Amino acid sequence: MNKSTLALAVAVGVLAQQAGAAGFIEDSKATLGLRNFYINTDNRDGPGANKNEEWGQGFDLRFISGYTQGTVQFGVDAIGLYGVRLDSSPAKSGNSSGSASGGTIFPSDGNRAVPDFASLGLTGKVKISQTELKIGTLQPNNPVIKTNDGRLLPQTFQGGQITSNEIKDLTLTAGQIEHAKGRNSTNNEGLSIANANAGSNYSKGEFTNKFYFAGADYKITKDLTASYYYGELKDFYTQNFLGLVHNWAIGPGVLKSDLRYYRSRDNGANGDTATYFSPGYYGGNITKGKVDNNLYSYLALYSVEGHTFGGGYQYTNGDSDFPWLNQGDGSSNSTITDMQIQKFARAGERTWQARYGYDFAKVGVPGLTANVIYLRGNNIETTVGDKTEWERDLTVAYVIPEGPLKNLGFAWKNAMWRTDLASTRSQDENRLIVSYSIPLL
Repeated sequence: MNKSTLALAVAVGVLAQQAGAAGFIEDSKATLGLRNFYINTDNRDGPGANKNEEWGQGFDLRFISGYTQGTVQFGVDAIGLYGVRLDSSPAKSGNSSGSASGGTIFPSDGNRAVPDFASLGLTGKVKISQTELKIGTLQPNNPVIKTNDGRLLPQTFQGGQITSNEIKDLTLTAGQIEHAKGRNSTNNEGLSIANANAGSNYSKGEFTNKFYFAGADYKITKDLTASYYYGELKDFYTQNFLGLVHNWAIGPGVLKSDLRYYRSRDNGANGDTATYFSPGYYGGNITKGKVDNNLYSYLALYSVEGHTFGGGYQYTNGDSDFPWLNQGDGSSNSTITDMQIQKFARAGERTWQARYGYDFAKVGVPGLTANVIYLRGNNIETTVGDKTEWERDLTVAYVIPEGPLKNLGFAWKNAMWRTDLASTRSQDENRLIVSYSIPLL
């Protein structure tokens, strides 16, 4: 029995036996999210399509139930996703060759974007005291696995997760993920990493259906939190994470310090089978091999009177690039350098960044924010010498804070990425997003 079937069985059992139980209905919530999404990517310096451009309307319907009464409490969640194509063409879809399963936003039929696509996810849940088990459709977000929400519809995963808060100030998390559903897909697919995923051509890549994770977040004081997480993608890599976050009141503002360390090593077939290898720099002779990476980072953010000033540094060493769950159709990780276009986590790369943000509520315009980030990475190890890359991301967003159009949001995301890496095209990208959240329950 797969996770979706089990989740549905739990849901049916709950509704049949406990539908009238206090809490299950009374504490339920339902929300319809609307997202109108346009993206324009300008590819430079090389052969192939110069521009990828698509536009669509997304619908994200979510139901979150309350719990039945009793020592063992039951509930069920559901997520319905539907995307409609408003504009696309074979030349600009991001899949002009038709070799991938999807383009920039939509699944593909050959090299053409489909007119619409949809999916339904169910999650059964059980709660005892302060411990909660969820089985079915999940959207985890922790240091070793992170859901991507950078397009029209979000990525989802299939699996199980348990979270416990039985001990004061300590949160324990553990789970197993079996499949991922991409942000431009309706199919559950296997799990993989860069290079092995064959660029979302699932008939050619190497995939597994086992990703295990576990972790603990401990609040040492009200201002200091320590974290440890472990992740294992069977036949690809193991990963240990240590993190420390501290908030310190300095003068009129607060300084947030975020310190992270990842240790990633090979697992199973990745240690000796070329089709499972990771990209990287291996002794100056080859560009792929087994996972071997250490990543260190520090990010400081000082917030005062609506201003946020930030700076950070990240360093990787070892033979391989930093690994994360990456099926080839859009993914995210929890590093401080996961940006709009690039991740800045190549073998040997050293990246510094500067940030600035402003909340215009301080000058009488609540809901309006602006943020800019600049990153520069160097020491990227290649067979023809060390290379560099840089990216500048600018975001301006406005959400109507009150009135009949409350929660209506507008955002513009602009990014520029430049590099001197061989056979790699620099990019400019714009995203225009109009969103609206409608509470139904």
